[in-house]
Amino acid sequence: MEWTGARYTDKPAVEVRTWIDAPPERVWAVVTDVEAMPSMSDELESVEWLDGATGPAVGARFIGRSKHVALGEWATTSHVVECDPPRVFAWAVVDPDDPAAIWRFRLEPKDGGTELSQWVQMGPGRSGLSLAIDRMPEKEQKIVFVRMREFERNITVTLEHIKKLAES
Repeated sequence: MEWTGARYTDKPAVEVRTWIDAPPERVWAVVTDVEAMPSMSDELESVEWLDGATGPAVGARFIGRSKHVALGEWATTSHVVECDPPRVFAWAVVDPDDPAAIWRFRLEPKDGGTELSQWVQMGPGRSGLSLAIDRMPEKEQKIVFVRMREFERNITVTLEHIKKLAES
């Protein structure tokens, strides 16, 4: 994948895939347990459903608290924008109409198991990264490139954790 030259307004995206030796329904149970996601992430500290929600449904909201050495600590509210069990689970960060990011899991039956992909699109709405770009506009492409590489690395680690949990 190549992000060289990408700007935030380009809505850069990255996707990572893995095959899991478990049926989609089992993988679905793991990927939709958002409150367990912090145990799979170096950045995500905690997640909790809001408004009495206890699981995924279009329109449900959850708050995530994160920490990053260069970006500090922050909390964002995410809105479930796609929920098609056991195939697609997606959420928009901050504003579903102008998201800071969109995250999506896709599950597909394959070879007796599940092909799982996790995808993220940055922007178009403002995020903490927008503040870094505002401070150093001449470094926007480098800032975006580095963040996309971090997303790719973090997604790879998350998928490894999901694979272990679903296969156990």
